[in-house]
Parts: sequence; structure tokens; C-alpha cells
Amino acid sequence: MPVPWRSSADAFAEILQRRGVEPEAVVDVEAAWGAFEEFVQVSLTGIEGPENDGDCIIAQWGKWDSNEEQPTLSFGRQLAVSEGDRRDPDWQPAYWLVELELRFADDPAWSDIDSVGLQDTGFDAAEIGAPRTAVLADIHRLMHSYPQLAAMWRAHPVRSRVALERND
Repeated sequence: MPVPWRSSADAFAEILQRRGVEPEAVVDVEAAWGAFEEFVQVSLTGIEGPENDGDCIIAQWGKWDSNEEQPTLSFGRQLAVSEGDRRDPDWQPAYWLVELELRFADDPAWSDIDSVGLQDTGFDAAEIGAPRTAVLADIHRLMHSYPQLAAMWRAHPVRSRVALERND
């Protein structure tokens, strides 16, 4: 059953909880990833189509000002939402990100996390179903190919949260 996009963070949190993962206290990154894989296969209503990158997935890692320079791994779903007057020649959709953010304590195993190539996988708009399943497998393999990210994957986050925030 499709979920309204404004309820997407709640839907993600419900999937996490159903799988025994507390959104605000994740201790098993692999279980959280499994919930993310399920969540990104849920149809959402009120979002743009593929021509406007209406529904994209991304994984990100690193240390940023916005995460208090803590090592972070996040799994996100970017949604393009129709807002404003579409007749305006400069109209563009508004972008929102449903994200599970996992923050970790500093550790020698990932102290150089910012040196790990790209800081994200890039946005991928693969269709729900088999195409998205294949992309998720590629993302999982990519993240495990970096020793620092693989070490974070096996660790216990010190903080986690699910959020829906504007991503323009």
C-alpha cells in the first residue's frame, strides 16, 4: 500500500522497529540496512516522476559540520515534491531527504574516514523492484570494499535518528 511522502520517515521508523531496530538507538548496522532495503521498496505518493528524479537512494559517510564532526554513515531516500506554481518558467520540485543517520565514536579503524574516496554513492533513481534491489546490492558491496566503512558497519553507533528534512 502506498504511503504519503510526508509520512515516509514514520514508515521507515515502523519498518526499523518491526525488525527489532530502535531508530534512536541502532546497535546493528546490518539490521538497519535490511530495514532500509525494505523501506526504499515502499511506494510513496505525492512525489515527482523519474524525469524529475522523484525517488532516489543514496548512502553517505564522513565527518561534516552538520554532524558535529562525528564519523557518520547514513542511508537516505531523496524525494522530489511538487511545490509552488508549475506554470512558473523557473519552477523546480522541492527535494526532501528521508534519512537514517548513524553516528559513531572516534576509533582508529575509521579515523581517516574522510580519505575514503567519494563521500557518498551518488543519487540513484532505479525503479522500485528488481532494478532497485540490484542498486542496493551494489551500494552494499561498495561500502564493504572500504576497510573504514566495513569497520563502521560492524560497530555500534553512539547515536542514530530517522529524519525527513528539506534537501535543496
